[in-house]
Amino acid sequence: LEATYLKHGKIIPTQDETDIFIYPPYKIKSIDKLITNFHLPKSTLIMLVSAFASREFVLEAYREAIKETYRFFSYGDCMLIE
Repeated sequence: LEATYLKHGKIIPTQDETDIFIYPPYKIKSIDKLITNFHLPKSTLIMLVSAFASREFVLEAYREAIKETYRFFSYGDCMLIE
């Protein structure tokens, strides 16, 4: 989504490649909400989520998920970040 938005100024159906690696402090421009799973602690996916929200916000969400015994990884619980 981000690569398409940066290339075309909007999100459009496309088949393309990208070389973007999103991590903090990058500010995502293409979306304002994100549905995501709880990922492994040192994964690139958690870096992307941290760029969308903030590292502090994501870590607090993970502390709450652990406290409430949420399921992690691909078939686990998810969260909506706005």
